[in-house]
Amino acid sequence: MTFKIIIPARYQSSRLEGKPLLEIDGVPMVIHVVKQSLKSKADEVVVATDDQRIFDVVVKFGYKAIMTNLNHRSGTDRVAEVVDLMGWTDNEIVVNVQGDEPLINPSLINQVAEYLDDRRDVFVSTACHSITDYNDFVNPNNVKVVLDKNSQALYFSRAPIPFPRDEFNQKIIGREGFYKHIGIYAYRAKFLKGFKDIEQAPLEDIEKLEQLRILYAGYKIGVVQSIDTPFPGVDTPEDLKRVRKLFSN
Repeated sequence: MTFKIIIPARYQSSRLEGKPLLEIDGVPMVIHVVKQSLKSKADEVVVATDDQRIFDVVVKFGYKAIMTNLNHRSGTDRVAEVVDLMGWTDNEIVVNVQGDEPLINPSLINQVAEYLDDRRDVFVSTACHSITDYNDFVNPNNVKVVLDKNSQALYFSRAPIPFPRDEFNQKIIGREGFYKHIGIYAYRAKFLKGFKDIEQAPLEDIEKLEQLRILYAGYKIGVVQSIDTPFPGVDTPEDLKRVRKLFSN
């Protein structure tokens, strides 16, 4: 199996401007993401950016970058543009690794790609992890996912789902069926080439979750379960401090 990795990296961020270039252990965050991605089975890793400063840094470190449109609605739209620009075939598997995941596990990257390689009837895959903390379950910043018997997504939400009607307390943690979504995706290139034609869904606008556009349009999303607890990404200044501390240790 071979696959490609695209790392979307925007300069503008409402909570951390210039996030991909913020240094962790003396190295820009996006470079840490590239290095982790290269430890996977991918045969090509490309940073997709809308900012010349990010492009220049990636190239300076000897890695591949490509400039993309400034006005994409989502990271998936940016990834889809790169697939067109690179001329990849319809059957290529493309993994979207977030540019703010400097500690992304290479084995998790392989897992989502392998799911699509094994399941030819599915065009998109992502990942989840069992919820082990009650505060994570009720925190709207943590996206939850509910699965069917085939480990495919039924729904994603910022709300606590599934809702434990009879026992909404700490006791539900650790039970099967309560999963936190991990924001990594694998796609078939053919799906990405048609993504721009999928209309934004009402549910997507309500929850502010672009994966709901895919479910609303009737596509399946396969979900692999990460065995290891994923390391934190970087969304806030507090996240940045935590990750810098992990690197220093």
